[in-house]
Amino acid sequence: MTETAPYEVTGHLGKVELRRYPALRVAQVSGMFPNEAFWHLFRYITGNNRVKQKIAMTTPVIASEKISMTTPVITSSGIEMTTPVVTDTETMSFVLPAKYASEEPPEPLDPVVRLGTIPERDVAVIRFKGKAGHTEIEDETATLLLVLEESGIRPVGQPFLMQYDAPMVPGFLRRNEIGIEIPRR
Repeated sequence: MTETAPYEVTGHLGKVELRRYPALRVAQVSGMFPNEAFWHLFRYITGNNRVKQKIAMTTPVIASEKISMTTPVITSSGIEMTTPVVTDTETMSFVLPAKYASEEPPEPLDPVVRLGTIPERDVAVIRFKGKAGHTEIEDETATLLLVLEESGIRPVGQPFLMQYDAPMVPGFLRRNEIGIEIPRR
């Protein structure tokens, strides 16, 4: 079974789950298309590191891509978007197994792969199944931001995509989430 990054559920706002994550060690690649970034990270965990050590794949894969964000507004015909904002970072991160919280992960040989730590944080998350294409990501992001706005919660950072399944898993079985950091509760 694949190890999943641990978290504690601290509350719910309808279909939005509030979580507290501990600090997570990650391997990251920035400034590349997602498919290219994925393969750099995959090669790192399959032995392209100083000690040629294989590292277990964990979930989720976190992508802080250029998500076109908008301020959601509810109208009689549903949700409409205004005020577009586009995030300017494209980073893909593989969460490293929990054992690397206390020991150093192997040094990458590929200069584009960086090791880092995502600090402990509270995150609001909305889960969805199926394809995580541009339209689905934008729709779920808009819903997440609307729920937070209606609840008086102001996000701290930019939205990010978390994916939990291998590419060969059929779309209707895939677990995807949009998360955004929120103030500590």
